[in-house]
Amino acid sequence: MRILVLGATGPVGISLCREALSSIQDSSLVLYIRSPQKLPDDLFANSRVAIVVGQLTDLDSLTKAMEGIDVVCSALGPSVKKGPFHPAGEPLAHAYEGVITAMKQAGIKRLFALGTASIPAPQDKSDIKFAALVSGVAVFARNAYKDVVKIGEIISKQDDLDWTIVRVPLLNDKGHRDVIAGFIGDGKINTALSRVGFALNEEESAWIKKAPMLCTP
Repeated sequence: MRILVLGATGPVGISLCREALSSIQDSSLVLYIRSPQKLPDDLFANSRVAIVVGQLTDLDSLTKAMEGIDVVCSALGPSVKKGPFHPAGEPLAHAYEGVITAMKQAGIKRLFALGTASIPAPQDKSDIKFAALVSGVAVFARNAYKDVVKIGEIISKQDDLDWTIVRVPLLNDKGHRDVIAGFIGDGKINTALSRVGFALNEEESAWIKKAPMLCTP
């Protein structure tokens, strides 16, 4: 399997790359990144990793990076530390429009995209903890909130793609590999997830055209 990874230099993206290489047999990765110097040495030197340097706004470069790709896995998302200072205008959502265009030109159907609780799912139910979490983001990181919501709207409209929005709650680096997938308010989903958990559930075909929430048990 040849996987194109977007957002590979962020904390979630790095975990995703490492887990994909270790858990998916015969996999190879193409990392489409803007700043290769941010990539850890173990990924930079891995023979199963190819690096393509480019901007998400460069559709020609993005389309070339899609050649021979089976799956696109995106860890793109607003920086938690820079959340209140996220730029206006939904830049990540617009980037996704280019990614989806490039995917369709290359004939790629499968997309995994990082999401958060700010993206609603039809299966979600009322949950006071998640409601408070989303409300806090909407108030204190308004631009980031709007960008994430727009990403969900754009992806969920793609009837001709096999997409899955992998929603995550508050992330940590505890390294717990056990993960529960479900929906907000179902009685089993909580507000914490180890970053490696985002990668460990990305082969689940049962979640096509759905937006499950992941958490640590």
